[in-house]
Amino acid sequence: MTRNKYITILLSVATIVFSGIATAQTNEQQHRLSDEPSLFERYTNSAQDLILKGLELVGINYRRGGTDPDNGLDCSGFVQIVFKDSVGMLLPRTAREQSEMGNIVDRNELKAGDLVFFNTMRRTFSHVGIYLGDNRFLHAPRTGAEIRVEDMSQGYWVKRYNGARRVVER
Repeated sequence: MTRNKYITILLSVATIVFSGIATAQTNEQQHRLSDEPSLFERYTNSAQDLILKGLELVGINYRRGGTDPDNGLDCSGFVQIVFKDSVGMLLPRTAREQSEMGNIVDRNELKAGDLVFFNTMRRTFSHVGIYLGDNRFLHAPRTGAEIRVEDMSQGYWVKRYNGARRVVER
């Protein structure tokens, strides 16, 4: 996408989203905007795709080192599958390596689809999940458990929170 086209789309979306007022555009601009999704639409679609794919895997058994839904997934294997199948992004294999991807996100600025990291094995960034919104995240917790949604405001997760990363730009 050319820089000018990107700026045109960004300004159009900002005008609509922040002011709620659609400005009149020439037929050429309207045609150009309809050719590809707006920045807002791309954000919404990628986050929705990540969440929907993650929710499809709820109930799959945890398996240490697992990278195949048929045999079980560990936390980073789960995240790897979700990102690959939903947005076509191949992330590194381990939670530690995944914690080095993308941009650091403050906890109060988390958005659906961000990666959230925890210290669950006496080392930082030893566990990863996908943020859903409203302090909830999706993850593969431990041996004997299944992929599920958890509340990050529970004491266990609050004490172990290490940070977050945004790997899909929206």
